[in-house]
Amino acid sequence: MTDEWYVLIEEDTRTTERADGVELRLHRWALVATHRIGRDQAEASAAARDAALRYIPRLLARHARPGDVPGRQAFQGQDGTWVVLVRQRGRECHVRVSTARLVHSRTEEEAQAKTLKEKFRSALEGPQPLPQPWAPGR
Repeated sequence: MTDEWYVLIEEDTRTTERADGVELRLHRWALVATHRIGRDQAEASAAARDAALRYIPRLLARHARPGDVPGRQAFQGQDGTWVVLVRQRGRECHVRVSTARLVHSRTEEEAQAKTLKEKFRSALEGPQPLPQPWAPGR
């Protein structure tokens, strides 16, 4: 287990879908940035505070003019997570900034490509069974 602290920045992304004449605004949090801070939790908390007070969401940055300063309301929860409301020229964005400790990391591994013979065999025999889903106690 590592003892590295990170600052995580999430943005509330909204997509609008239309179905049967009804407009649905769908929200979801998307992780947009991870910044490695180091081994000190207090330093990570200070960096999270700085990010909450200075981070400009992509949507606002894309439409900003030189010298623009957006309005901002930053709330800190009891667990240390920051929820920030950023407004500029009628646009509104929500940002969540938190600290987290990296406890597990694994690199991606890809299986070797199948040979032509294996492709023909799997076409005749059918697909391989899927791995069992995770369950407690396994």
